[in-house]
Amino acid sequence: MSPARPLITNRQARRIRLAAAGLMTAPHRRLTDRGLLELIDAMGYVQLDSIQTVERAHHHILFARSQTYRQAQLSRLAERDGTLFENWTHDAAVIPSRFYPYWRHRFERERDRLSERWRKWRRDGFEAFYDHVLARIRDEGALMARDFGETGRKGAGKAGEGWWDWHPEKTALEYLWRTGALAVARREGFQKVYDLPERVLPAEHLEAQVAAADYVDWKCRAALDRLGFATSGEIAEFWGGVTPAEAAAWCRAQQAAGAVIEVAVAPADGSKPRPAFARPGLPDTLADLPDPPARLRALSPFDPLIRGRAQTERIFGFHYRIEIFVPAAKRQYGYYVFPLLEGNRLVGRIDMKHDRDTGVLGVKGLWWEDKVWPSKGRLARLDAELERIRRFTGAESLDDSIEPN
Repeated sequence: MSPARPLITNRQARRIRLAAAGLMTAPHRRLTDRGLLELIDAMGYVQLDSIQTVERAHHHILFARSQTYRQAQLSRLAERDGTLFENWTHDAAVIPSRFYPYWRHRFERERDRLSERWRKWRRDGFEAFYDHVLARIRDEGALMARDFGETGRKGAGKAGEGWWDWHPEKTALEYLWRTGALAVARREGFQKVYDLPERVLPAEHLEAQVAAADYVDWKCRAALDRLGFATSGEIAEFWGGVTPAEAAAWCRAQQAAGAVIEVAVAPADGSKPRPAFARPGLPDTLADLPDPPARLRALSPFDPLIRGRAQTERIFGFHYRIEIFVPAAKRQYGYYVFPLLEGNRLVGRIDMKHDRDTGVLGVKGLWWEDKVWPSKGRLARLDAELERIRRFTGAESLDDSIEPN
């Protein structure tokens, strides 16, 4: 008979995931550029997104962890210092540059897969533009998609950023970036500026070599360390670039070697605990897990804490879906709704918009979870968070006069 799995209570599971997502430290602490790099390193990456309903997702994600974070800090690390690079995890993200050697093996894996997919879904024949695109950037320096021709292009005024209007040169640029022949030097108006990797990344990261045999091990090990506990499927999904079968095989091998153990994680609904993998030392730390900050914080829809929607529901008892692609008449809440984190609970959601024409940060909707009472103290904490967001976004005034739903 196999030994009983150590139990992680739901309260403990929430604290572990909050710590893994960088949400357990005091959000009023001063965040230096070095501290920001350390935070992103501990999180693994920060997803990028262009939607600016309030503030772009990557900036809001970091602001939720420190109210002293400012947008220029991320630009300095990625564009001036070269300590972050932009590429792909499960989506576009900024990633510590010291991880770049592992991405080389992902580039290798992506070449055939993307070629096959993009011939079908993007622009057949884009491969013919590789040499042309590379030669221009090599000779002229960093360029954007709009610096290339209009061949076969739709929606030219949109700078070719939507996948539906990629012209062949834009598709070639994206392919060469996703497979490592190009890098993103910076963004202008959120449009990528492409350059050669040797002109973007520090030589030490370009020259470092990692054996192909170490790629899957590092990806799985680094994912588990950044999740605290996880199923093999969650490990595979964390960075992307590793198959579920590879992650499952890694877990079996590590368990046999004593490097990981199975634990049982209690869901929020009180149902039967579910198995997951963790480091052998994790159960010894459970009694000493600190309390999270008590303040109320609005999380980006792309925040890593809620990235796994099924996991969010299982651990936090919070059902969340982003509704930007849902027709307005069919939305349950709103276009771009922010979950509200208070302590270790997701207590509600809020629909906000920063109207840059009027300078107003407006609240369009507010919903509290069942059994969450909008007490005077809770409403005061929400008001304080809205004021912090107003200052962060540069909005001139706040309109929070809407009645809760």
